[in-house]
Amino acid sequence: MVKDKKLYDLLGVEPNASEAEIKKGYRKQALKFHPDKPTGNTEKFKEISEAFDILSNADKREVYDNYGLEAARGNVPAEDPGHPFGAGGGAGQAGGFGGFGRGGTFRTSGGSGFSQADAFNIFSQMGGFGMGDDGFTFSSSSGGAGGSPFGGAGASPFGGGGFRTAGGGGMPGGFGGGAQRQRQEPATVSIPLPVSLEDLYSGATKKMKITRKDANGTREQKVLEVNIKPGWKSGTKVNFANEGDYQPELGARQTIQFVIEEKPNPTFKRDGNNIKMNVHLSFKESLCGFEKDVTTIDGRRIPLSRSNPVQPNTTTTYPGLGMPISKNPGQRGDLEITYKVDYPTSLTPAQKQVIQQNF
Repeated sequence: MVKDKKLYDLLGVEPNASEAEIKKGYRKQALKFHPDKPTGNTEKFKEISEAFDILSNADKREVYDNYGLEAARGNVPAEDPGHPFGAGGGAGQAGGFGGFGRGGTFRTSGGSGFSQADAFNIFSQMGGFGMGDDGFTFSSSSGGAGGSPFGGAGASPFGGGGFRTAGGGGMPGGFGGGAQRQRQEPATVSIPLPVSLEDLYSGATKKMKITRKDANGTREQKVLEVNIKPGWKSGTKVNFANEGDYQPELGARQTIQFVIEEKPNPTFKRDGNNIKMNVHLSFKESLCGFEKDVTTIDGRRIPLSRSNPVQPNTTTTYPGLGMPISKNPGQRGDLEITYKVDYPTSLTPAQKQVIQQNF
């Protein structure tokens, strides 16, 4: 029986999970809680990544199962002679993720512990958003050299340059032996991608041609395909790792990040998952009734009719005719139709007389 199930619970797996199940659990949870996602949670993302860092390493996992999280982190007091990693323990039991200092004090190569930069580094090395994200599906290749036609290097979405740690072995940010070093993450270049409301409704594939520089400074062109999923909203980010300008000081290429922007639509307006549209009525139609047809965003026709007066700004809701909800396939928001009355700007004396006589 394991001493603590917390790390297994973070990945949504059982303590007897296989290596493949642990990887699958990490992918699912990391993609859900990544800070760039609408469901993102920075601290949760860090905890999930540390859980994977420990459970994917056989030595660390054994220590965690037997002695708990702090032992797996290497935070064992030297004065505890009863613990296998304390002053009386044997160095061979530490596995490949730490060592002993003088006097039997246990030390780790992790320094101050698992950091947010370590979490992002693991996510990147596991394939980033290309792991099979439900909200960010895209193609990403590692061939060729990178560059950007978009005005130089952009800032990392993780602040600063986005640092990661690299040890002498094991997972990045882990407890590998040897001295640690820090190196800067490749920059992220954000590019706005205007998308029509119709494409956000139905889904679409956008082919974006970029010009980038390779390691020799030569410019080349590359076409990136952005797969727009039905229901995506403005602000959705799609990352293409290792596709931008080659950065010789890092030996890596920039990340190209497309940021979805909704184009204005002359007929429809999005409000969350709902779609709003206005139907204009003449003054006569608002009083005497009308029969009209309107066309929805997906091309279907809805008959509208009234036999009684309609008050200005009256709204009628049609459930299930709004935007697709990307997190809940098969579900849609509502269509809201608001009636706008076009009042006359002037009346003849005869018209005024008729109104006065009848109202």
